[in-house]
Amino acid sequence: MARNDQHIRQWLILKALSTARGKTLEELSAALPRDYSRHPRTLRRDLEALEAAGHPIVNERIGGRVRWRLMDGYRHIPCLSLSPSEYAALLMAQHLLEPLEGTPVQKALVTALAKTSAAVSGHEQGTIKQLEQIFAFKLGPHKTYTGHRDTIECLTTAIAKQRTVQLRYYSASRRRLTRREVEPYQLFYADGALYLVGYCRLRKDVRTFAVERIRTLTLTDHPYQIPLGFDIRDYTQHSLGVMQGRPVSVTLEFRPETAAWVRDRRWHPSQSLSFHKDGRLTMRLTVAETRELIGWVLSFGSGVKVVSPRTLQQAVREEARKIVASTQHRVRCVLTDGD
Repeated sequence: MARNDQHIRQWLILKALSTARGKTLEELSAALPRDYSRHPRTLRRDLEALEAAGHPIVNERIGGRVRWRLMDGYRHIPCLSLSPSEYAALLMAQHLLEPLEGTPVQKALVTALAKTSAAVSGHEQGTIKQLEQIFAFKLGPHKTYTGHRDTIECLTTAIAKQRTVQLRYYSASRRRLTRREVEPYQLFYADGALYLVGYCRLRKDVRTFAVERIRTLTLTDHPYQIPLGFDIRDYTQHSLGVMQGRPVSVTLEFRPETAAWVRDRRWHPSQSLSFHKDGRLTMRLTVAETRELIGWVLSFGSGVKVVSPRTLQQAVREEARKIVASTQHRVRCVLTDGD
């Protein structure tokens, strides 16, 4: 079954309950398409979930049978007309936000998609089902945020009300907890992870915080204002992902077997490519000099050579040396244990 079938089924139930007489469980079951679960226990759970979500559902016994319906004034659900490409765009957005499952933004999108699916015409329902079979999605490495929904809701409220937050944050680089008061500017999703960008009153600078490393969070009544000139795109323009650092001009040379697939991607907005007759590729870009950059270069293995700057050459060489040393140490340990 499609991932959003439960939501679509519940929205179809709401449509069925919009009639003046409402529906019995048997009539609800008959009103649903055959490819949806129609067991009475499932329908009862759906009705309870819809009531818990705030939908004004009432039930009454008429002629010895219990009927469910929507309260007067809540009965009219408009029909929508979406093109296949419009629905495909919503479907793609839903899958791209799967790492944020359980958070307000992801739940809102799933609900909106379910409402859209249920409100389209009968003819378009078949097109929707066909699209769900045509498009497939596979996410790369990512974090999940189901256990951080309270944190995200609190941050969302703080940003909307422009109130600071007090937090205990685990710094991965320093490997310790610190207490901070932060002026939250924006939630920023990049490379499969969610971050808070804001002004840290402890460090007296704009910083990036990984949401999953916020251990405790308290909303204060301290107001703040986002600087008029602040733009998240300017703040992250030199980052390969999220890490901030001194921007440097980088020149990389890729071997032909690596260049064949490197050339087809946009790795950074500043990149420019030069092609050589023998199949080599030269890339030039301006990015922050961070561990993120070192790891990215190393991901190409022997297929890339750092032409400049010298500091990056040295950093990549040293990191590669550590990898070799660590591997050799582990091999020796395995051989020793084998003896």
